[in-house]
Amino acid sequence: MPSRLSGGLYSARSTARGESRAIAIEVSAAATQHLNSSPLARVWRATGAALLALVCVVQSPAFADAGKQAPAKPPGYAVASAHPLATKAGLDVMAAGGNAFDAAVAVTAAIAVVEPTGSGIGGGGFWLLHREADHFDTMVDGREVAPMAATASMYLDKDGKAIDLASRDGALAAGIPGEPAALEYLAKKFGKLPLTKTLAPAIRYAREGFPADEKLIRAIDHGQKRFSPAARAVFLPNDKVPTPGQIIKQPDLAVVLQRIADKGAKGFYRGETAAKLLAGVRADGGIWSDEDLRRYTAVERQPITTHFRDYTLVTTPPPSAGGLLLAQVLQQLEILGWTENHDAVSTHYVVEALRRAYHDRAAYLGDPDFVNIPLTRLASRSYAEAQAKTIKPDQATPSSSLAQTGAQATEGGQTSHFSIIDADGNRVAATMSINLSFGSSYMAPGTGVMLNDEMDDFAASTTASNAYGLIGSEANLVAPRKRPLSTMTPTFVEGPRGVLVLGTPGGSRIATMVLLGILNFVDGADAKTVVSAPRYHHQYLPDVVQFEPGAFSAEEQTQLRAMGYNLRPLDSGYGNLQAVLWDVKGNRLEAAADPRGVGSGEVVLKAAAKAH
Repeated sequence: MPSRLSGGLYSARSTARGESRAIAIEVSAAATQHLNSSPLARVWRATGAALLALVCVVQSPAFADAGKQAPAKPPGYAVASAHPLATKAGLDVMAAGGNAFDAAVAVTAAIAVVEPTGSGIGGGGFWLLHREADHFDTMVDGREVAPMAATASMYLDKDGKAIDLASRDGALAAGIPGEPAALEYLAKKFGKLPLTKTLAPAIRYAREGFPADEKLIRAIDHGQKRFSPAARAVFLPNDKVPTPGQIIKQPDLAVVLQRIADKGAKGFYRGETAAKLLAGVRADGGIWSDEDLRRYTAVERQPITTHFRDYTLVTTPPPSAGGLLLAQVLQQLEILGWTENHDAVSTHYVVEALRRAYHDRAAYLGDPDFVNIPLTRLASRSYAEAQAKTIKPDQATPSSSLAQTGAQATEGGQTSHFSIIDADGNRVAATMSINLSFGSSYMAPGTGVMLNDEMDDFAASTTASNAYGLIGSEANLVAPRKRPLSTMTPTFVEGPRGVLVLGTPGGSRIATMVLLGILNFVDGADAKTVVSAPRYHHQYLPDVVQFEPGAFSAEEQTQLRAMGYNLRPLDSGYGNLQAVLWDVKGNRLEAAADPRGVGSGEVVLKAAAKAH
């Protein structure tokens, strides 16, 4: 395992399962007493969400007795993803002898086909990996990069103001995709099966088609005005919005996926696919070059490791801001002696820690290959202590009182996530994106590839904002071959209650959703509750607290307003959290998909797998 720096961000504490198991045995009685007495009033106020989570919980009979020794490996394997067909692809690959990393390839490609609103091979993502044999953690960075012809002023008019929609719609908004390179990297370095096997489900879904669900139909109806002609031909057959259950076929995409299966990443970045991509992008005003495609490589990065109480978190490093945000917020909460009492005071401390962490996101973070980020200082205990001291116990801190950082660069919420654990204990948390729904809405003719609009995740200037209101600085300005800042936060949590693998789409709200999921897990929630509990969010600017129906009682809202908070109730939920939970001591696996989406979480026991 690579060495880790000290100072809170990279901890020298051991993360070996032996230590975690010892901690679990030592505190189990106290933890049980705490869980029995801990109110979960807020969770259960989400009457619909808590009941509708798509979840699977399986316990191995061999370890049903509490007195038996905790197993070294899970009783089976599990997948939770944003679409049942993608979940099935991952399960089928593991049933055929693949590991979690093979399953990750299969799910990534399948979700690109059946959930084209959130990700695709025309986009990118982060794949957080844990290899159980040597307790090795790493992250594969397949984030898009800016074309070599990109400039810091490319989305500004002659007066230096951002050109509306220039970084969101059409080929000029697209960064160089990273997902195809990441698929090959995962397969070659960590998988057991060839791409011809792991990409087979996705190729089949694209070639033979899949039934349109209500969520996809609504997205097509809402976004059709942005579609390029090639995209309209695929998603609006006969120029009409699909009906529920109507089969959507993507034959051109099937051909491209087959080339990747046969030739690896070269099947995308070179040859016929590359030629068609370049021709389409240039015809639509884009600036891609042949060299852009040839030079793209996925990058392996050391994850951030941090701690909260008796739990170890492994999460994303820059160019994601999410991992640092978790490290900062959780340390501040621990210093403040925070407990979840499901009241206004508990919420107040979380919001104030978020306010300060999102401020730092805007001020300091960008692509670490281009920007000198003071990670060790920002994630240190001493820095968290200094930040915590500025939080008043009964009063909101106006964001305007913090040092101003410039304009917010915002991420799209139409991302996708999946979580996997295999029977050997390997695990993957992966979050992929094309930014806004259907990305740039531009499809290069003859490819079936919907291109991302991740260039909008850069700061267009130090005064302009993007689609979601996050502010940025010079650290996240556009530059050739630079990766835009992200908040995608796939995360592993390990401690007394076992192992949790989780993540979600949701743009700037991703990190807060993951944070709330972690806090619920530590407080005793099962996988179903982790993904379904109501949510709230604050991101420094705009200085408002957004919250889902059921997140706060009328009394809590009154108390929060009295503290100085500007509350913004939402009409509906957001996000699509996917979680897999391995209860090591009880030898149970749980997989749950967010009821806000159409996904599924499924568990297969080893005995059942052998029977097949």
